[in-house]
Amino acid sequence: MTDISLSDHAVAGKTAPPADARSMRLPTQWLGVAPFFIFAIMFLILPTLYLMLGAFRNDAGEFTFENIAALAQPSIVAAYWISIKVSLASSLIGAFAGLAIAIAIVRGGLPEWIRSATLTFSGVASNFAGVPLAFAFLATLGRLGLATVLLNVLVGFNIYAHGFNILSFWGLTLTYVYFQIPLMVVIIVPAIDGLKKEWGEAAATLGATQAQFWRMVVIPVIWPSFLGTVILLFANAFGAIATAYALTGSSLNIVPILLYAQIRGDVLHNAHLGYAIAFGMIVITGLANVFYIWFRTRSERWLK
Repeated sequence: MTDISLSDHAVAGKTAPPADARSMRLPTQWLGVAPFFIFAIMFLILPTLYLMLGAFRNDAGEFTFENIAALAQPSIVAAYWISIKVSLASSLIGAFAGLAIAIAIVRGGLPEWIRSATLTFSGVASNFAGVPLAFAFLATLGRLGLATVLLNVLVGFNIYAHGFNILSFWGLTLTYVYFQIPLMVVIIVPAIDGLKKEWGEAAATLGATQAQFWRMVVIPVIWPSFLGTVILLFANAFGAIATAYALTGSSLNIVPILLYAQIRGDVLHNAHLGYAIAFGMIVITGLANVFYIWFRTRSERWLK
């Protein structure tokens, strides 16, 4: 027995790597995620810190609150208010429409190919923005757009004669809804998939109707996910500039366009005021993402 134990210790001593060898190993497991961290630091963290510091400095490099106080100008307040209204309207419309589509393809008894096609299209359409999206809506709902002409010729209904304008608040909101609905579908489908079949069977066994099951089980479970996604859609629309600028130019004074004009120097070049405007956007979108993470954490408790 003693010989066997001694031989085992000897073998273990020969096969186990020395402590010095273990300490000298390079952290190769981090190489895979190194590009992500480098990209995040170079293009997200450092620019954000630069903007935040610039918001509290003047041209001489001195610390000041003048830039933050300048955000109270009526034109800047109006730009923030328009951006908040456009973001809120597009996020609510996109959230409810996307939720209805997601419920239909997950629990509506539709063929599986419809779900696959819808999710594929949603993944593509949620990233379709900028100049191509603006051109698509101008070609469809512009004054000489296809839908505008068809409605006028076939039905005799001129949408522009009834107050619609693609270069207005509702025109921009409708354009944003195009990518808000698919994004909602992509995000909310996993939450609906997480609704366990056993919950419905248990509710039916206890005598609950389908309406009671949805009102007392489904809605409370997916409600945090829904609210969190609405907030994420709000942040997504609040920071969008390419589509708005390509569609409306400077005719609709939203915050991203105002920031772009301020830094580029179209009127009065004041880069530090632009940094302050960007700082305000960072605060709003940051709070939105904090609430999104909080709601997401609450919903995952039920969906595990």
